[in-house]
Amino acid sequence: MTEDAGLVVEPLGHPTPDEMAELDALVPQLSASARLPVAWPSIVGVEGTTVFVARTPDGIVGMLTLVTFTIPTGRRAMIEDVVVDDRARGKGAGLALVNAALAVAAEFGAATVDLTSRPAREAANRLYERAGFVRRETNVWRRVLD
Repeated sequence: MTEDAGLVVEPLGHPTPDEMAELDALVPQLSASARLPVAWPSIVGVEGTTVFVARTPDGIVGMLTLVTFTIPTGRRAMIEDVVVDDRARGKGAGLALVNAALAVAAEFGAATVDLTSRPAREAANRLYERAGFVRRETNVWRRVLD
């Protein structure tokens, strides 16, 4: 858990209806195509998935999902769905979320943590560089399933 000037970052426990509504309000800032409402109880508490939230006295201002898994080549971790509310950007919530996820990934025994970010998300990409991430030369492939 991280705490700084009223900002607290922690794993989300069983979400209350109010917390689910706050999280649902963040999702469109991340993805215009996401379906709402999100089934938060089916995500939170699932083995290998940790949803972190950034809170201020005004409520939830950010979230991040850490996924950890073991494959034949080792333990891996991925950061997904990082979003900080427009009103709270530039105040440290994003970096605090990333650092909390990195700490849990290290405890899990992951050797690396991967994430993807569109080039147009310039502020997010600067955040990841500040957090120590290095851009990899790779291809990302996607297949949309019907």
